[in-house]
Amino acid sequence: MRRLLCTTLLFSAGLAHAEVPRVATDIAPVHSLVSMVMQGAGSPDLIIPPGASPHSYAMRPSEARAVAKADLVVWVGPSLAPWLEEPMSSLAQGAERLTLQDVEGIRLLTNRSGVAFEAHDHGDHEGHDDHDDHDDHEGHDHSAHEGHGDHEDHEGHDHGAHEDHGDHEGHDHADHEGHDDHKDHDDHADHDDHDHDAHEEADAHEGHNHAPGALDPHIWLDPQNAMVWLDAIAASLSAQDPENAALYADNAAQAQAQLVDLQADIQAELTPLRGQKFVVFHDAYHYFEARFDVEASAAISLSDGAAPSAARLAEVRDVVKDTQAACVFTEPQFNAGLVDALQDGTALKSASLDPIGAALEPGVDMYPALLRDLAAAFTSCLAE
Repeated sequence: MRRLLCTTLLFSAGLAHAEVPRVATDIAPVHSLVSMVMQGAGSPDLIIPPGASPHSYAMRPSEARAVAKADLVVWVGPSLAPWLEEPMSSLAQGAERLTLQDVEGIRLLTNRSGVAFEAHDHGDHEGHDDHDDHDDHEGHDHSAHEGHGDHEDHEGHDHGAHEDHGDHEGHDHADHEGHDDHKDHDDHADHDDHDHDAHEEADAHEGHNHAPGALDPHIWLDPQNAMVWLDAIAASLSAQDPENAALYADNAAQAQAQLVDLQADIQAELTPLRGQKFVVFHDAYHYFEARFDVEASAAISLSDGAAPSAARLAEVRDVVKDTQAACVFTEPQFNAGLVDALQDGTALKSASLDPIGAALEPGVDMYPALLRDLAAAFTSCLAE
């Protein structure tokens, strides 16, 4: 009897472990949010390593295996990584797909048009209605710019019914050292036909819709969206693993409380900077700007980060002069000579922004660190 009981307990323990879903995530900020919810039960796999462009990427064999083994794939959606649609359809046919851009209750913005941005024009994506307040930071009319904006429900989307958004581009990127997802060096021998250093940064943006009015895919940079996503992630995990549903719900609630406090801290830090004029390298920070009411005056390049034309650079220089902008925000791959080209008799301060956290270690602490780093960069460049 005792031997039977021990055998039953061992079997039950193994069964409980097996029921924890295998989860694959697209980018490090999403991986961090899923990690928060899965704490104590398991950990997700990261498909796109930090430092690689999510717009077009060629998976290594280890990453393809993570997709193939996944019970659940959590990704921003085709607005950010259109190339991922095909491998998900072929490798993970039986996996559930949580498309975060389609989650109800988030606030979606569109790509801004032109060189100079219209003040307070947040370009809300059509088809979203206001929803109930999520916390004390809600309940304000974003378009009126009196606060930080109600969320808007995303209607009419089928989480699993996306059209094919393009073939795998065949581009790959340099390894990001120090991350567990990529310590299998044998994988690179299988991937000889991809040169990680052979492609220009502009090439990495192929297949991504940067047209004015198209959905801005940098949705994770609004912490209110992340709070809504945490509930959706917990619900998807609970549907596959009911025994751990209480754990997932509790983890999501704790992560939301952490983000509420973090948002309040960032708001207090950035409120004195309202009205300060600045330009960004490319239009990747609209969600962060809109949430915390610190609005860019212009973007040096198009929203895909491609090198600006001489005419565009001249227009941005005029914006800097007309608005008396105090700061230009660069990015890790930014051409420093472009800052010099914007000077017009007065020195511009500069600071680097990173929308995807390429220098941060993936995991539960990554997403809060990403937001804190953005806020710190704004403060260092805009504070008088």
